[in-house]
Amino acid sequence: MAQIGILGAGRVGTNLAGKLSQAGHDVILGRRSPAEGTPAPPEGTGPRVSFADQRTTARTAEIVINATPGDSALDRLARLRAELAGKILIDVSNATREAADGLPGELCLPGGSLAEKLQDALPDTRVVKTLNTMLFTVMTAPETLATPPTAYLSGNDEDAKKTVSGLLGDLGWQPAWIENLGDITTARATEAMVLVVPHILRRHGFEPFAVSLAR
Repeated sequence: MAQIGILGAGRVGTNLAGKLSQAGHDVILGRRSPAEGTPAPPEGTGPRVSFADQRTTARTAEIVINATPGDSALDRLARLRAELAGKILIDVSNATREAADGLPGELCLPGGSLAEKLQDALPDTRVVKTLNTMLFTVMTAPETLATPPTAYLSGNDEDAKKTVSGLLGDLGWQPAWIENLGDITTARATEAMVLVVPHILRRHGFEPFAVSLAR
């Protein structure tokens, strides 16, 4: 089992922390400031979840998940280049500007992707993009959807993607539901999928869904 650091202690980060800790991993939830208090670990996680500031989390963990807001993630993580060197960085965020109603709006990086920018800024880190094409609850409970969902993988390092596929299995993803798209440039496609999300949310509310591949 790995020691996993999650940058971002909001609903996405705590949701991932709960399931990964239940699978036996030690999880560090990285908050922006240690002065944010000491919240209780997510329900049902027990002692395997601890809290630290984000720099300590990045330095200590073996594998790091970026669950911070995508529109500011590049600047934030670029400052952690030394701490993230030699590690796998799993990016589950989307870089969008908010629409008037607070839902995701236009892409911050049209013609590119946050994952590519992160890989450029962190050349000694193996970046893998995944889990950014669904409501956050589906990340840890894919089996609850009526139709098998898809978790896409983008990244330059095949061994890193194999490791991430193993973690997806711990989150409940079956191998047949995981689609390896190729190198990090393929994240442009999955990040662009977020453009359909606000329309779904406006019509149906926050019901679990995923933008998936049907065969």
